[in-house]
Amino acid sequence: MTVKTVKHDVKDLSLAEKGKLRIEWADNQMPVLKIIRKRFEKEKPLKDVRISACLHVTTETANLMRTLKAGGADVVLCASNPLSTQDDVAASLVKDYDIGTFSINGEDNKTYYEHIDAALDHHPQITMDDGADVISRVHSERKEQAKEIIGGTEETTTGVIRLEAMAEQKVLLYPIVAVNDAKTKHLFDNKYGTGQSTIDGILRATNVLIAGKNFVVFGYGMCGRGVTARAQGMGANVTVVEVDPLKALQAVMDGFKVTTAVEAAKTGDIFITVTGDIHVLRKEHFELMKDGAIFANAGHFDVEIDKEALQGLTKSKRRIRDFVDEYALKNGNRLYLLGEGRLVNLAAAEGHPAIVMDMSFANQALAAEFMYKNADTLKKTVYPVPKDIDEKIARLKLESMGIAIEKLTEEQVKYLASWEMGT
Repeated sequence: MTVKTVKHDVKDLSLAEKGKLRIEWADNQMPVLKIIRKRFEKEKPLKDVRISACLHVTTETANLMRTLKAGGADVVLCASNPLSTQDDVAASLVKDYDIGTFSINGEDNKTYYEHIDAALDHHPQITMDDGADVISRVHSERKEQAKEIIGGTEETTTGVIRLEAMAEQKVLLYPIVAVNDAKTKHLFDNKYGTGQSTIDGILRATNVLIAGKNFVVFGYGMCGRGVTARAQGMGANVTVVEVDPLKALQAVMDGFKVTTAVEAAKTGDIFITVTGDIHVLRKEHFELMKDGAIFANAGHFDVEIDKEALQGLTKSKRRIRDFVDEYALKNGNRLYLLGEGRLVNLAAAEGHPAIVMDMSFANQALAAEFMYKNADTLKKTVYPVPKDIDEKIARLKLESMGIAIEKLTEEQVKYLASWEMGT
C-alpha cells in the first residue's frame, strides 16, 4: 500500500522511529487525553474541521494532534518557538501520523514565520496558539483569512495578555478561548510544569549545583511560584523580584526574600525571568552582576533579557557548552546566558512533564470542540474555558490516579444553598 506523505518541512524523516517511541511513552502519562481521544474516535465532533496549531512541537503536543485528528479534524502544526521543536517528534508526526508539520529545531526567524504562513495556508477554521503568533499574523498580514476562522485557543499567559488587550481595543477579529486561564491548566501546568522543567533545563545546560546558590526569580505568578518552590527544595537561597505588591507580599509570606532587581543583581548566582514582560534583566543589572553569574528565561518570548544591551557590554562571546553562551564583559566579568534567552525548559530540556500537559491539552481538545459547537453564538472577545469542562478534566484526572473524593450530602447541599438556617 502506498502511503501519501503530507506537506511538511522537518529536519529528517529518518528520525521518526525514535520520535514515535517517545510519543507513545508520553501518551502513557496522559490518561485524560487518551479518554477524550477514545470518545473523539467514536463521535467525530471535529469532522472535516481545519485546525492550524502553533505550539511547542513536543511529544505531548503530538498526542494532542493525534486526538484532534481522531475527532475528525484536518490538522497542521507549526512551532511556537524556534528552539522548542523535538525533531524526531516532528518527523514521526509526518511519517507515522500523516499530520502536516512545519518545524525545525534552531530555525531562523525567516523560516519560523514561513512555517507560520504554511500553517495559515491550510486556511484554518480554528487556530491554536501558544503565544498568539498565528493570531498576530492573521491580524497583521492576512486579515482576509479572519472571515474563514470561527475561533481560536490560546495556551499561555503571554498570549492571553496580548489577546485581552486586542479585545479591549475592539480589534480582535474572531473569538478566543483562554485555555491558559483554566484552573486545570495554570494551577498545574504553570506551577508544577514550569517549576520542574525550568530547573531541569538549567541542570542539563550547566550541571551546576543548585544547593547553596543565590537564586533570583523575576515574577511571582504561578510559573514563578513553581520555580521558587523547586529551587528552594534543592537548597537554594531564593530571592523574588516582583512589581505587584500583592504577589510580593505572598512571596514574603511564603518565606522568600523580596527585593529590587538592582539589589538582587549584586548577589545572585542564578537568575530566572518569568514575567511575560520586556527587558526585566538589562544593562544596569548586568553591570552589577558578579563574575560567573548565570541567567535564563522561562517566560514565553525571548525579550525578558535584554540581549542587545548585554552584547553592548561585551568584548567577546563564545559557546562554552550546548545552550550556554559566555559573555566576557569589558569590566572583566563573565556572564552566562542559557538557551539564547529563549524558554530554557524547552531549549535545553524537554518542556513540561506529560502528566501535567495531559490536563492542558485536554483543555485544548475540549475547547476546540466547544468552539465548533458554539461558533454561531460566540462574539469577538476572549472567553474562559467553561467551568464544566474545567471540572470534568479535574475529575477525570483524579479517576485516572485512582483517587476518590467526598460528595456532599443532601443536607449539606441544602445548607449551602440557603440563607435562612443561620448558625
